[in-house]
Amino acid sequence: ALADKLDQLTGFFAVDERPTGSSDPYALRRAALGVIRIIRERAIRINIRPLLQEHADALVGTLSRIAGGRVRQAQREFEEELGLPLKERWTGVGGLNWADMVAVVDFITDRLRVQLRTEGARHDLITASVGQDDDILRILARAEALKSLVESEDGTNLMAAYKRAQNILRIEEKKDGPHTGPIDEAALAVPEEIALNAALASADPQVAAALTEENFPAAMAILATLRPPVDAFFEHVMVNDPTLRHNRLRLLSRLKATMDSVADLSKIETP
Repeated sequence: ALADKLDQLTGFFAVDERPTGSSDPYALRRAALGVIRIIRERAIRINIRPLLQEHADALVGTLSRIAGGRVRQAQREFEEELGLPLKERWTGVGGLNWADMVAVVDFITDRLRVQLRTEGARHDLITASVGQDDDILRILARAEALKSLVESEDGTNLMAAYKRAQNILRIEEKKDGPHTGPIDEAALAVPEEIALNAALASADPQVAAALTEENFPAAMAILATLRPPVDAFFEHVMVNDPTLRHNRLRLLSRLKATMDSVADLSKIETP
């Protein structure tokens, strides 16, 4: 059933037949919701994008056999029979990548957002958790862990600090950014920035390990430990000190990167 619904979605997207507004003559929204329901009910760990690639490769093989190796001729014959143009990209010798393959994944994850919103989930947490992921169970686990973080006191304050860092970086990067790269530890001048740098150095590998194990609650808990040094930094450190500005902006960039590694936190709405 899962293969049939994915085949239905990729086939119609390949010929540029997709829902528009309230029009969905081929019930593709229902097919996408069916994909989500099957994966959730059966707890199937699966990445959708590689499946679509395998499907594309299988179609190329089928067309090649039909046409005795004349893939492009088979494409034309197939289009004439359908009365519709195929929308794929040919690469190399018979390699097929649908231009709309990513759109199929986006369509399914959009349906996931709609489904979760009807179940009462926060839309911003869902969007932050999806990112470029195409494993529905992993998206759900990340969203649940993220909800626990942002609804805690530490998480609320940490998100406020994240937004503050994001805004500072956005303004300053327009002047002379980007402000990325290694921190000059010798230029860390006050205890609060030294403490934040040390906290990030400790948190980074722990967060990475937790994400590798897909232990999202642990990753969020590690982020929560950053609240005290982050609060102290913004209370006592002047970021735009003329002589220390670049290093301090790099420190904020590192903070943002650490937090963004768990989810796209820029999508989260704060009061």
